[in-house]
Amino acid sequence: MAAQMQGNDVITLTVGLPLLIISTILAFRGSLRGRLLLTGTLGFFLYTYMSMSMLTAYNNLFLVYVCLFGMCLYAFILSMLSFDLADLPAHFSPNLPGKTMAGLMFLVGAFLTLAWLGRILPPLLQNSTPALENTTTLVIQAMDLVLIVPLAVLSGILLLKRSAWGYLLGSVFILKSITMGLGVSAMGINMALKGVPDSLGILVPFLTITMVNIWLAVVLLKCIDARPSTTGS
Repeated sequence: MAAQMQGNDVITLTVGLPLLIISTILAFRGSLRGRLLLTGTLGFFLYTYMSMSMLTAYNNLFLVYVCLFGMCLYAFILSMLSFDLADLPAHFSPNLPGKTMAGLMFLVGAFLTLAWLGRILPPLLQNSTPALENTTTLVIQAMDLVLIVPLAVLSGILLLKRSAWGYLLGSVFILKSITMGLGVSAMGINMALKGVPDSLGILVPFLTITMVNIWLAVVLLKCIDARPSTTGS
């Protein structure tokens, strides 16, 4: 667990925090790109501090994790509610690679489902307990199967339908996955360097998905026009 946290901390400090500052400045200037990037980055911090509140061994920073979790949760909700869904689709170029973006979301959903069910089902079928580190259950697996997988599938379907919610959820998912993908990749690299078994099995697919995701995030931001965006009522 320590190796995982160290890798994620590096990405949080070197990528997540700068993105949060830059996107906040752009969002306050009325940039739709900035607001979407801010919402996606808040999604990353929400996931990070939710997991740290539930997974990290109790220490003097416990209340800090809980406070950050709560702040990120409500900031993310308010940011999502700030978008004018009626106006949002008009800001996206017809050249937006919606099918490719949806395909990546379906791939992420399928990969996480297969990866985590592959760890969950064998102990259930054998009536045994899976290998756990400092937790009493599979917290990350539960979070991913409840939050990330349904979001990926739903966002992909709505984006294929060119729904306003599809543009919003799809954009947030792609932009959130920049930091999350880099974070998981950094975890995998750090675990591999420390000799943790089976770390390469998750590292290679995640690195590949992350590189594709970064490319799509750049394309996505280029397909959003620079007109000032309106906020929801």
